[in-house]
Amino acid sequence: MAGSSFVIGVDYGTDSVRSVLVDTIDGKEIASSVFYYPRWKKGSFCNPSVNQFRQHPLDYMEGLETTITACLQQAGKDIAGRVKAIGIDTTGSSPVAVDKTGTPLALLPGFEDNPNAMFVLWKDHTSVKEAAEINKHAARFETNYLQFVGGIYSSEWFWAKLLHILREDEMLRTHCYSFVEHCDWIPFLLTGGNDVHKMKRGVCSAGHKALWASGFGGLPPNEFFSSLDPLLDGFTKRLFTETYTADEPAGNLSTEWAAKLGLSTDVVIAVGAFDAHMGAVGGQVEPYHLSKVMGTSTCDMLVAPVEEMEGKLVKGICGQVPGSVIPGMMGLEAGQSAFGDVYAWFRNLLNWPVEHLCKDENIKQQMADQLIAALSSEAAKLPLHVSDELAVDWLNGRRTPDADQSVKAAIINLNLGTDAPRIFKALVEATCFGARAIVERFVEQGIPVKGLIGLGGVAKKSPYIMQVMADVMNMPIRIHRSEQTCAAGAAMFAATAAGIYSRVEDAMNAMGQGFDATYNPNPAKTSLYTERYNRYKELGNFIEQQNT
Repeated sequence: MAGSSFVIGVDYGTDSVRSVLVDTIDGKEIASSVFYYPRWKKGSFCNPSVNQFRQHPLDYMEGLETTITACLQQAGKDIAGRVKAIGIDTTGSSPVAVDKTGTPLALLPGFEDNPNAMFVLWKDHTSVKEAAEINKHAARFETNYLQFVGGIYSSEWFWAKLLHILREDEMLRTHCYSFVEHCDWIPFLLTGGNDVHKMKRGVCSAGHKALWASGFGGLPPNEFFSSLDPLLDGFTKRLFTETYTADEPAGNLSTEWAAKLGLSTDVVIAVGAFDAHMGAVGGQVEPYHLSKVMGTSTCDMLVAPVEEMEGKLVKGICGQVPGSVIPGMMGLEAGQSAFGDVYAWFRNLLNWPVEHLCKDENIKQQMADQLIAALSSEAAKLPLHVSDELAVDWLNGRRTPDADQSVKAAIINLNLGTDAPRIFKALVEATCFGARAIVERFVEQGIPVKGLIGLGGVAKKSPYIMQVMADVMNMPIRIHRSEQTCAAGAAMFAATAAGIYSRVEDAMNAMGQGFDATYNPNPAKTSLYTERYNRYKELGNFIEQQNT
């Protein structure tokens, strides 16, 4: 490490934030630290019964300082002076109401415990009604302002969430000056920003969630929003016109944060982006290979040369935005609203008696830790039949294809022989069928999918699930070696923003860790899974009919 320089990648996930300190020469991880959000862990400011999930900015700020200082402490005293840049990724769309200085309202007196003044997490679905109104309203305009987000606006996104909290909270309405994505706010915070109009907004969040598109000159006009609801009148002027790719600097580390972290004000802070987009880079995405970041939900990223995408608009996905993944290439996003969350739901369901009736905390923890692995082991032994228990995976609604957060999940073909491993098998298959529906949508719309790349905790830790994925997709899936591809991607963008690499592709090639496993489809199962997949689609269609 004698001649090395270093960068820090900060990855804000749903439950925690992780920072990694890496060598810019080869991407080797020197130190890492994770911080679990204490308020979120307590369930503060959330109400799952109405799909309300909010996070306090203090969780983010405390985690930022704790993890970066821990990394530097692990690495040794001589490393801090050689840190050149910090890159940030976050969940999204996870926006927050701010004042003119760009300060989240939850940090101001009177709003400390107000959920509407906090970050509205990606999985918050309180704005289903507002999303439906946006979709109906957009059809009245000659210009299709939804064309670059798959034609359907989601309750998981920026404008639906803003409209919902403005309608719900009179006090917030009088103090909310602008609305800011988490991935844009953290770089602004680190650079000491105090004017929201000077905040550098990333093209990633702007294009995929806020309807910004160069194709119609930026955000839709004020008339589009004011005619939807007068509460939105004038908001476009308080937002942004310019956007930036994540290989560009947002600025330098402020004096205040340099002192907190023990770093120099020469440290470059890169423009932020969403976790899956940076994760695709950390996982060494290739053109037309679907990069699947598999955690609590999935985000499926695909990149293609911009010129080859000319005239192509993929319906029912989460958008196609030039430069949102790799600058100079089209980034296409899809995903599932629940993936690991499906398995966690079933684990919690089975674990209810232990959690509530058992007094031994060690037994509680042991059961929680071992349950999924035990279910996977038993499910893998089960024979496969077309008429097995069958599930639809929409426990948190459907992200893609064709966003609809109001649809529900289901399990059928139950009998007295149905046990926990059989239901778990059905749930695993359902999440993989949902993944197949995404691939089929890309292919139907003229976008080939040449391969699959698995990233994230589920991909690394669940061989059974990955084998089912390969069998259902009838396609090999490569698993990236890095367990922290999102943070690694943030580090690669940091290295590029600092000028260590001229292009993010160069950083990706030099700092990428490669692949350490491949799951190949089992020919004996692929045809059976196709039959079951067709039944999955029929069941999904039935559920949607009941939902109308």
